[in-house]
Amino acid sequence: MDKIEYRAVIKFLTKEGKNAKEIHDRLVAMYNDTAPSYTTVTRWHKEVRHGRESLEDDPRVGRPSKATSEDNVDRVEAMIMENRRVKVEEISLEIGISHGSVCTIIHHHLGMSKVSARWVPRNPSLHDRFQRRTISEELLTFYNADPAGFESRVVTGDEAWVHHWDPKAKLESMAWKHKGFPTPLKFWTQSSAGKIMDTIFWDTKGVLPVDFLLHGSTITREYYAGVLGRLRDSIRQKRRGKLTRGVLLLHDNAPVHRARRARAALSDSGFGPLNHSPYSPALAPRDSFLFRPLKSSFWGRRFDDDDEVKEAVMMWLGAQSESFWMAGNQTLHDKWFKCIQVKGHYIEK
Repeated sequence: MDKIEYRAVIKFLTKEGKNAKEIHDRLVAMYNDTAPSYTTVTRWHKEVRHGRESLEDDPRVGRPSKATSEDNVDRVEAMIMENRRVKVEEISLEIGISHGSVCTIIHHHLGMSKVSARWVPRNPSLHDRFQRRTISEELLTFYNADPAGFESRVVTGDEAWVHHWDPKAKLESMAWKHKGFPTPLKFWTQSSAGKIMDTIFWDTKGVLPVDFLLHGSTITREYYAGVLGRLRDSIRQKRRGKLTRGVLLLHDNAPVHRARRARAALSDSGFGPLNHSPYSPALAPRDSFLFRPLKSSFWGRRFDDDDEVKEAVMMWLGAQSESFWMAGNQTLHDKWFKCIQVKGHYIEK
């Protein structure tokens, strides 16, 4: 379908009384990765509610701004959803637009800013807060029914870039605040261009499979489905009986994680995915617990090639005790409880 046909569907469903979230969910369910972004659906839902009938683009006055076109807005959002730690410079190079245009798209078109070094909506809507609080309540109830059983079944996974050289910074990441709150300082220094993507899964007993993706490669639906298959094989070999008890997989809702191919791989592996709120990096232990200490251990250290990075990552993971991995998953309870206390607003640590 082209964009006019999508707009026609949005217009029809809006006039039926559906809200933007319901419309976007239906489009994703029907068209998967080709569906328009939530930002686009919200914009056209608002236009229709305000009486707009035309589905064509508005005529442009003066010189058209190609940098902030609807296509580029969608591409920027897709890159952020794939890797919410992505830097403005990386987006600029990938899409071929200026640093300022990327910032305009992120802040004004998408309404996002950074929390815990990840891009999140700057002003979470009532729906976002309600969803985050509701999911936290559901997970906390599930956890409290059998804490030991829950912890023994959870497997957590995520991806992160590790550079060949990462200079030590004064602060590891910058936390963006709402207006009226003090802004922490951040001293940015340039990391090396050479880097490798680590995909790491672990449970309370230790690390499970680790997968490495070279710089320039992309995490696709097919790649991630293959990673899930290797995860199942690793659990079968290292955690006898865990598959029988039922694995609860905690990973975020990046597009490749939600793709039909990935969902089929989850089903084939017998994994039960835990519900995870969108744009909620602080509700999982992977950043503060795993990737932050992993990366900080390499600050100021130079690696000559990808193989040296892989070896260093595996040595660091292997050096962690079982109590380290146990403590990581035990933080889930506290994070969900805190999210409920603050009524779905962002939490930092």
